[in-house]
Amino acid sequence: MKWVLGLCGLWWLPMAMPVAAQEAAGGVVRCESRDMGRVHCPMDTADGVELVRQLSDRSCIRGSEWDIERGGIWVSLGCRGEFRPRRTMATGMPTRRVIRCESDGRQNSCPVMLRGAPVRLLRQLSVWPCKEGRSWGVRRNEIWVSRGCDGEFELGAADGSGFVDVPRHLVCESKGKARRMCGITVERGVRLQRQISGAACVEGESWGWSRDGIWVDAGCRGEFVVD
Repeated sequence: MKWVLGLCGLWWLPMAMPVAAQEAAGGVVRCESRDMGRVHCPMDTADGVELVRQLSDRSCIRGSEWDIERGGIWVSLGCRGEFRPRRTMATGMPTRRVIRCESDGRQNSCPVMLRGAPVRLLRQLSVWPCKEGRSWGVRRNEIWVSRGCDGEFELGAADGSGFVDVPRHLVCESKGKARRMCGITVERGVRLQRQISGAACVEGESWGWSRDGIWVDAGCRGEFVVD
């Protein structure tokens, strides 16, 4: 706030929030990197964060231009966007069992009580690819990652009934018109829900998918749904 001198004495007026972070309706937070600098924006990150809308011409790729840190998120390299905290589902709705496991280049093991439950890659968080059998895998009661893979892994039901049947969303972006692979386990198929780039996203030409994830190329940036 700031103080102003009026006819009847001192009054205070609220000041606008900084340009770096402005909270909109529905808990959406606008976070903007100006002059290519790194900016921290406070927000709730307890259940994760998703990019709702990219505002900048420069790319906003998680892990290189934005990510979660203690007490909020950071953006850099000219990334400007609107971000929203993920919310847990209402009571009675199915919920995912998710564990994060990350590698600094060397192999790392993350203990987890599987008891026969299947595991799949829910979301790759690193720039380095997460490919099953090469940079991540499962042993008796642990998930291992290597070669810089950083990901969120979903645990299925221990009785073998599979995973929570809720569509998975993933933003995948081609930076500098270069080809990029965004890791996520695909069982049935992928569809483009929303194009967020000026460059066209055409299946088979500038985007596609395989069992290990979604690839984008030629500047395509989009939000995809994995069924």
